[in-house]
Amino acid sequence: MKVTDFATALNRYFNDYLVNDRSSSPKTIETYRYAFIQLIDYFDTQKSIKPENIKLRDFSRDNITDLLYWLENSKKVSIATRNQRLAAFRSFAAFLRYEKPEYIEESVRVQSIKLKKAFKKDISYLKPEGIKLLLSQIDQSNRKGRRDYTMFTLMYTTGIRVSELISIRACDVSINSPKTVIIHGKGSKIRHVPIVKQIAPILEKFLKESRLLLPQNLHDHIFKSHTNEKFTRQGINYLISNYAKMARKIDPALIPADCSPHKIRHSSAMSLVDEGVDLIAIRDLMGHTSVQTTEIYAKMYAAKSRAAIEAASKEIVPQEEALWETNSSIRDWLKGITNKRIM
Repeated sequence: MKVTDFATALNRYFNDYLVNDRSSSPKTIETYRYAFIQLIDYFDTQKSIKPENIKLRDFSRDNITDLLYWLENSKKVSIATRNQRLAAFRSFAAFLRYEKPEYIEESVRVQSIKLKKAFKKDISYLKPEGIKLLLSQIDQSNRKGRRDYTMFTLMYTTGIRVSELISIRACDVSINSPKTVIIHGKGSKIRHVPIVKQIAPILEKFLKESRLLLPQNLHDHIFKSHTNEKFTRQGINYLISNYAKMARKIDPALIPADCSPHKIRHSSAMSLVDEGVDLIAIRDLMGHTSVQTTEIYAKMYAAKSRAAIEAASKEIVPQEEALWETNSSIRDWLKGITNKRIM
């Protein structure tokens, strides 16, 4: 079977360029791989171009723009996902500029496609009493329950991502003073996160019960599913959703309808902001690349405080009527301003 120039370029892009030239993380490569699966699916179903017939000339600005529109309107992907797919195609276009100079003009056109701005939604999170209610639904009389309680308490007290949680191995945990856990974050970045005194005995007890402190088990993942395999993101999400449903029956006001692992992370960050922890310290704990990401939580806290102050002030400070609303003539209102002497 004849191999097209697109297939050849794609092979070198994934197996050489991203790995050796860009040192991309496995997560980035996986995300980009899925973007090209959707591109091939689009060509096949919408353009009637079979995968084995796709050529580099088909990788054009017009086709990529049409694909992004198709993803948003037919596949109903979010703007964030749409922008992720575009990032993959821009990266491939950058690769083509040097690998295939004859396609440099079209590659530049693909790279010039702009990311789409998304409306920022309010961050949903659980207050401490909501976290307490959620954790109280876990039956700790059995090993599964103790695992879940340890897992979600650690997640909340450290603010780690779900992908980071399921990657923790026994050798990453230090139960000696200072008690810390090594977190393998985005972009293969490592950070040492303190284990607070409230969770330290719970985690140590679980490690001993699971025999994870034995030398032969130190490289095992500490949190495993019922199949004794490393947890998946979907598995963690399933567990939290079940406990959230139970908690919502008791007090729906405390538990968001779409409770998820990432909301536990938001809850952790907001609790730190509420306690007045410095943004730089929160950034380092959460593993944010920039403090600007962390500032989102501070802005939320400020907006919440402002609303509370305004609500409290409403009863004692009379609302002042705007002159331009009572004066029928804007000209008279403007004259009234100019007639006042400035001392």
